[in-house]
Amino acid sequence: MRTHIFIIAVTLVLGGLAYAGKPTMNPRSTPEGAKPPRAMSGREDVSAEVTAAAEKIVAAFGRHDPKTYFAQFAPEATFIFYTTPRRLNSRAEYESEWAKWEREDEFHVRSCSSSDQKVQLLGKVAVFTHSVRTELSTHQGPSTVRERETIIFERRRGKWIAVHEHLSPDPAPAETK
Repeated sequence: MRTHIFIIAVTLVLGGLAYAGKPTMNPRSTPEGAKPPRAMSGREDVSAEVTAAAEKIVAAFGRHDPKTYFAQFAPEATFIFYTTPRRLNSRAEYESEWAKWEREDEFHVRSCSSSDQKVQLLGKVAVFTHSVRTELSTHQGPSTVRERETIIFERRRGKWIAVHEHLSPDPAPAETK
């Protein structure tokens, strides 16, 4: 009897090793070589929503569309930029600063791209960090800047809205055209 149980156990173990990593023959299995569709977890769904909200901000900024850009921020959002000597304590303060840049510096964003994105979920709050490459022009001419940015989002009425933005220079030198 012991020998019989031992042989069954060895057969099961060896059989399991022989088939490890191979797809099972089940009528719903994926054809050879194709990857099965992967359902996103709830956390991945939320990360994708936050990333989409951040991409809307980057896209609007990159096409110099302040109306759409500012609509992605809560009225009480705060902003910290290394190029501005003080914290901007509301969206309205930032809108005013933006208008001043346009008026005094001939500020205009030509494009903006995002890379190295990361989302951290903290309940109804999400932290989005990324690297940003922005092509812009001012009265001094065109330039390209590389920065790192953190945007804090809060879930409100089913939507992710930005409540804080912090921009820092990337340690790599800026490019001039």
